[in-house]
Amino acid sequence: MKKFLIIDSTILPSVYEKVVEAKEMLRTGKAKGITDAVKKLGISRSTFYKYKDHVFNVSEGMIGNKATVSFLLNHEPGVLSSILRILAENKANVLTISQDIPINKIANLSITFDMSNMELEMDTFLTILKRISGVVRVELIAME
Repeated sequence: MKKFLIIDSTILPSVYEKVVEAKEMLRTGKAKGITDAVKKLGISRSTFYKYKDHVFNVSEGMIGNKATVSFLLNHEPGVLSSILRILAENKANVLTISQDIPINKIANLSITFDMSNMELEMDTFLTILKRISGVVRVELIAME
């Protein structure tokens, strides 16, 4: 089970901040691709891939307000509505939903939600989402 901590970056190796910066460069188009981003920041591709799913930037003043979660779902009736029901039951307010067309009976889904009224910790909430029938994978993409 994952547990999330907020740590002052001054006590961490600079590589973590560089990975976060590379992700931001990719998101904003300031880098043409991963190779371009890591080259500009002086880190290796392997370092980027090792940490990219484990380090996130938390915006000051917005801690704990929004989260984006990515899902892989079986193409079955009711899976999305089960996810939305769990979000509502836990006082999460959906801001955006993006779902791709299923390929080989698997669909990608991304949901961004306001979590300011939630009472569960994120790792517990993700565990609940993973248990929903038809959910293949759940991944926290970002929190701010």
